[in-house]
Amino acid sequence: MYVTFTKLHKFVVSVFLISLSSCEVINAVDDLVVSQQNKETYIISKGKHDSNNGFKKLSTSLIRFEATFDSSAVYTTVDPANQADINKLYGLSDCSTQHHTNSARFGWRWYNSRLEIHAYTYFNKQRSSELITTVELNKPYLYQLRLEDNEYVFILNDVKVSKPRNCSGPGEGYQLYPYFGGDEVAPHNIKIYLKEL
Repeated sequence: MYVTFTKLHKFVVSVFLISLSSCEVINAVDDLVVSQQNKETYIISKGKHDSNNGFKKLSTSLIRFEATFDSSAVYTTVDPANQADINKLYGLSDCSTQHHTNSARFGWRWYNSRLEIHAYTYFNKQRSSELITTVELNKPYLYQLRLEDNEYVFILNDVKVSKPRNCSGPGEGYQLYPYFGGDEVAPHNIKIYLKEL
């Protein structure tokens, strides 16, 4: 009986070790460990403004996604006055116009040693932004942008910010992707991990 148990024990341990060795390996990216399944990595390269994404037409009343920033979101601008500039995360042009006419997106910046998230809009060519909250590095957060009649509603961490909208009905426009600036280009490669929900 003892010999049988020992053989069975060795077999179970062997199977367990083999199954561990065949598991999906999670890659470390900088100081963030991320499973790449269902996540898109947006890279804004050093010296660039955008992450070189294609054109995607949208018609929707809700944009919902999870986003994670790693340590590459920490930066210092060449001109200290530009540190207050808001970078863009994700959103859309609206009212069947260009994004500098009507649009809504989440914005972000590294400011006063923290990562701030803003509601960032254009309303009939008038730009506006408002702080929603701050987020931690290396932690996923749920972002929601609701397009309501004559109003955008930004939701993050149960904090809501409303901004005026220049039209009603579903948002009609195109996707707006991660963008650095402002006046300055990315001082180093910036990675943002995003999953649409």
